[in-house]
Amino acid sequence: MGQFISTSSSRHSSHLLPSPTSNSTSHPQGKTEADILLSDSSSELECPFSRERKNNDNDNDNENSKDTIGLPLLKHAKGHYYHPVSGPKILDACGGAGVACLGHGKSNKSIIKAINKQLKTFQYASYAHFRVDPVLELEKFLCESTEGKMGKMYLMCSGSEAVEAALKFSLEFHSWNSQPQRTNIITRSHSYHGTTLGSLSASGHTARRQPFTSILNTTHFHHLPPCNIYRSSSSLSPDGYLAEQITHLDSLFRSLGPETVAAVVLEPIVGAALGCAPAIPGYLSSVKRLCRKHGALLIYDEVMCGMGRSSASSSHHLHAWQSFPESDISPDLQTIAKGFGAGYLPAAALLISSPMAEFMTRRNKTFTHGHTYQSHPVVAAGALAVQRMIQKRHLLGNVRRQGELLMAELKAKLGGHRHVGDIRGRGLFIGIEFVRDKETKTPFEREMDIAGRVHRCAVTNWRVLVYASQGCADEKGRGDAIMVMPAYDVTAKEIKEMARRIAGAVEEVFLML
Repeated sequence: MGQFISTSSSRHSSHLLPSPTSNSTSHPQGKTEADILLSDSSSELECPFSRERKNNDNDNDNENSKDTIGLPLLKHAKGHYYHPVSGPKILDACGGAGVACLGHGKSNKSIIKAINKQLKTFQYASYAHFRVDPVLELEKFLCESTEGKMGKMYLMCSGSEAVEAALKFSLEFHSWNSQPQRTNIITRSHSYHGTTLGSLSASGHTARRQPFTSILNTTHFHHLPPCNIYRSSSSLSPDGYLAEQITHLDSLFRSLGPETVAAVVLEPIVGAALGCAPAIPGYLSSVKRLCRKHGALLIYDEVMCGMGRSSASSSHHLHAWQSFPESDISPDLQTIAKGFGAGYLPAAALLISSPMAEFMTRRNKTFTHGHTYQSHPVVAAGALAVQRMIQKRHLLGNVRRQGELLMAELKAKLGGHRHVGDIRGRGLFIGIEFVRDKETKTPFEREMDIAGRVHRCAVTNWRVLVYASQGCADEKGRGDAIMVMPAYDVTAKEIKEMARRIAGAVEEVFLML
């Protein structure tokens, strides 16, 4: 393709790319990580994991794990590095999908101790039969972290479960209030809320919906354009764009019939579907005003962006909606996961606003919902220990400081790149969107898999792990972005190293196209 730089003539034109140090066709014994990272020979830029797999094609494991062929076999993880069985260690710049917010290994002994203590006390007690201290303490902690805006917690095991529960709760709440006709849910296109049929119906991400469209609910789920100012019309001012967004929402309310709408669902900072796109100033407060006007509930999906991930204010708030300067934007329902449990155990929760919790108590109402492992005591003990560790080490302040540094480093290294359209986000929740044309913001075709290429190059050649995402640009599933989501205790030195390696991978991918 003519607009791309030829790799044959320009391979060494940038200081970001590795310099040639060896023409060897294999990894010599005793070679250091730095030697491999700096090597430019074709063999040493090849993924060591693919070579390992080729040498073991007859292994029984390969027959039973076709979905994971080519993935590195992990030996152990420590700090902010993964150590695979083969090849150099990998710098973790994304924590999976923003999960491992405290890094890896045994450094956080108090968390492991809390989990083990609960296991020795009792490993399970059904939420339908008992109240347990870990769950009650965790609920108290979470409600206090919202400054009393939220008043009740349902503890679960995944973000999809939490979103599914939020959708069901909104319907039942209206039924309690003699409004059973409120069955419509308003969400946004280019959104992703989970893998279950309800949460996927709420999602507007084309590619993730496509295999299941025949059974998704299209009668009661209605999608608005996303709040993504990067892809707004260039003729609109921020105020004009906000007015357009709210007009769309109000029009949809009126089209459906305001009395039929149960809830509006959105991510305050959109994660995987848009690549860390924050709501613009005034958007959340305007959406909440419309919900109040029309009697609908407001649901924030903070599965990915919440629990400290996007902390960006001097107040060091835990929840994404608290990082916005607007007043009175707390939700009626809120889902949390990922950084909630830091990957120690599968932890998620649905939070209910204080007025709604008080209504349930006053009217003696019980949510018709339950999972076998709901309110699991060991999950609660682990999640509470994680949150106390974040609090004890003052890590939300570090999220803000290192997030500012990460944004500055990425913009300095990649902001001028002709195929980097936007670098956005908040706290340690940063997205980089790639475009074919920077002026027109034209995305690459989906089949080119630019985000996937950057991810593979980053982990293979630059030994840094980033999260790849597609579908942020249009309804065709086009739009490539990578997300950078380091652990909350990351250091400035590690941030700079992550930015260096990520920039190197980005430049290498576009030089090789």
